[in-house]
Amino acid sequence: MLVREDFGAVRRLRLDRPDRLNAFNHELYAAMGRALRAAEADDTVAVVVITGTGRAFSAGADLTDLRDPELAPHFGPAFDDMLDAFAATTKPIIAAVNGLAVGVGTTMLLHCDLVLADASARFRTPFPQLGTTPEAGSSVLLPMRIGPHFAKWMLLTGEWIDAATAARFGLVAEVCPEGTVGDRALELGARLAALPSAALAAAKLLVDDGVKDAVAAARRREGLAANVLLDAGIGGLFGT
Repeated sequence: MLVREDFGAVRRLRLDRPDRLNAFNHELYAAMGRALRAAEADDTVAVVVITGTGRAFSAGADLTDLRDPELAPHFGPAFDDMLDAFAATTKPIIAAVNGLAVGVGTTMLLHCDLVLADASARFRTPFPQLGTTPEAGSSVLLPMRIGPHFAKWMLLTGEWIDAATAARFGLVAEVCPEGTVGDRALELGARLAALPSAALAAAKLLVDDGVKDAVAAARRREGLAANVLLDAGIGGLFGT
């Protein structure tokens, strides 16, 4: 479900549910949280790369499991734990978006330090279409990353955004020729891993510390708004 692979000081975490387009169930959220914490605690790991197996990076939350009354209560805590693990990671995190990135497949990129995308990658945040709200602090992080106008375009329309457009607006840092994003991420990871780890951590934290309170507040607001929709019988698919 989550494959851990080490390439020298670069640890790759690969979402591995290709039959479900790497959609997140509560177990995958929990596995990602554990894996990030393990990488943070491991002195042999300098950089983390996150990618997916198959034609998708991640299709978002697994709606089949999320609509299961026995499984749904586990989603919120596991999702929040994963986001907390992202926030606690001082080592650079590189996302290698190898294909489709939907919902949390897109919003989790806002918690990565460098985002590379395959030329075939596409992005979508269909929260209103699912009857729920933006999540993962994206109501603050997405406007910061791509500007408020285009952020509203993505969050309101839920339309597909191609890799070139994502790069033009700053959602991704680099578009790679088809089939090369994985190698490019490992190459970049190795370059960063060769630099002084304390300096890398300082640069990352100096940027992140300026927005962490705003992100935490956004996550709380998003959770409250999602619950209002849920109580009204409108949606609330993502829950926290």
